[in-house]
Amino acid sequence: MVWRGILVILSVVFAVCVAVEEKEHVLTLDHTNFTDVVTKHNFIVVEFYAPWCGHCKKLAPEYEKAASVLSSHDPPIVLAKIDASDEANRGLATQYQLKGFPTIKIFRNGGKKIQEYNGPREADGIVSYIKKQSGPASPEIKSKEDAANVIDYKKIIVVGIFQELSGEKFEKYITLAEKLRADYDFAHTLDAKFLPRGEQVDKPTLRLLKPFDELFVDFEDFEVEAMEKFIEESSIPIVTYFDKDPENSIYVSKFFNGIGAKAMLFVNFSTELDAFQSKYKDVAVLYKENGLKGLSFLLGDVEAGEGAFNYFGLKPEQAPLIIIMENDGQKYLKAHVEPDAISSWLKDYKEGKLKPYVKSQPIPEVNDEPVKVVVRDTLEKMVLNSGKNVLLEFYAPWCGHCKALAPILDEVAVSFEKDSNVLIAKLDATANDIRTDEFDVKGFPTLYFKSASGKLSQYNGERTKEAIIEFIEQNRDDKPAQSEADSTTSESVITDSAKDEL
Repeated sequence: MVWRGILVILSVVFAVCVAVEEKEHVLTLDHTNFTDVVTKHNFIVVEFYAPWCGHCKKLAPEYEKAASVLSSHDPPIVLAKIDASDEANRGLATQYQLKGFPTIKIFRNGGKKIQEYNGPREADGIVSYIKKQSGPASPEIKSKEDAANVIDYKKIIVVGIFQELSGEKFEKYITLAEKLRADYDFAHTLDAKFLPRGEQVDKPTLRLLKPFDELFVDFEDFEVEAMEKFIEESSIPIVTYFDKDPENSIYVSKFFNGIGAKAMLFVNFSTELDAFQSKYKDVAVLYKENGLKGLSFLLGDVEAGEGAFNYFGLKPEQAPLIIIMENDGQKYLKAHVEPDAISSWLKDYKEGKLKPYVKSQPIPEVNDEPVKVVVRDTLEKMVLNSGKNVLLEFYAPWCGHCKALAPILDEVAVSFEKDSNVLIAKLDATANDIRTDEFDVKGFPTLYFKSASGKLSQYNGERTKEAIIEFIEQNRDDKPAQSEADSTTSESVITDSAKDEL
């Protein structure tokens, strides 16, 4: 019994020791040692986390496993972490412009170069990604065996073909590879015959191999900016497919992150794909061949595009439908589109003949709560052209901060109940299009104040009844409210204007 007790104690002690040893694989940093540690390393990975963050908690054991494996790498690769929510470390969070948790950054050359980590969040994927990032930005292909090891036929890879591995063009290529290594795979060679696609070349050439469209494309301008633009444009398919195939997800991300207007056609892939895809691709090819590069094309499955339908305030029953979304958020839409009508509809868009589509909730039949409900179709009437002092909240129904603010705004509204020159209102920014020329809404809740004379300002003060009331009193105008007759005339004009816009 004594020996059994001793063995239990020893096993517990051993387990604790192992746990401590495992925890030491991820180096813990704070504001006192962060700069010194990063400066001493040519390559170090740092996770900025918050202890209360669910995603951080999920990542922690995977990050730990990866750190254990990478500590045995030759040379060892250090993974570190810092609690960026700690008040003492907030300066570093600001310095590195954190937008959420967890954020992982790769620091090179003693912190002189910083790269966002865009890899997997499970141990094996982290190890694979970090090993690749710690090596050369562009490995050399010296044989067909090298090419087979480097080139993944399902991914995009950029290959520099040179007659010698020196000179200005080669140096610019390496600069490009270092800059974009987190987003693309690179390699270089002295002999194009090792590559699976393309002919021999007798001058420095950038060859982009891809698993779609023409499968490879060459480029000869070695200015870094020109190469970067070439890669960005060439790595998006003529038509991006949006379905449940995980291999398409990277191209869908590139499509939505790309610049320029976007054309999106949603059909039922199981019953309508054959009727639409060839005609849609023909239109996309025509646009590209005619040099009309301002429009990218996506073909999406209705089932996979549920999120897109919710975003645009549409219903699957409206498919097949085509949507165009411009950089400023302006949208154009045609529901129940026929395959043969796509080309002429896009032609009308390019010629400016289409009217924008504006998403708006229905105008509420009853609007008698202290905080009045505004929708996109009443924004001009109730806020911008109301002649009143209006505090408008842009909110999301699921937002916890918005829910906490709601009773406070109710109290503010009640305090101004007998003041006809002041209105407290709210607009669901997830269900109504926002006037981006007037309002800059990047998070929820966002509060704007429009004075009676039309001056617009954002409210960034404390979210208390007293602070909000004080702000309204200091920024309001004493312009008298419109007479009923004037209000009726104004409303009539605004309604006609709104109808024209819609």
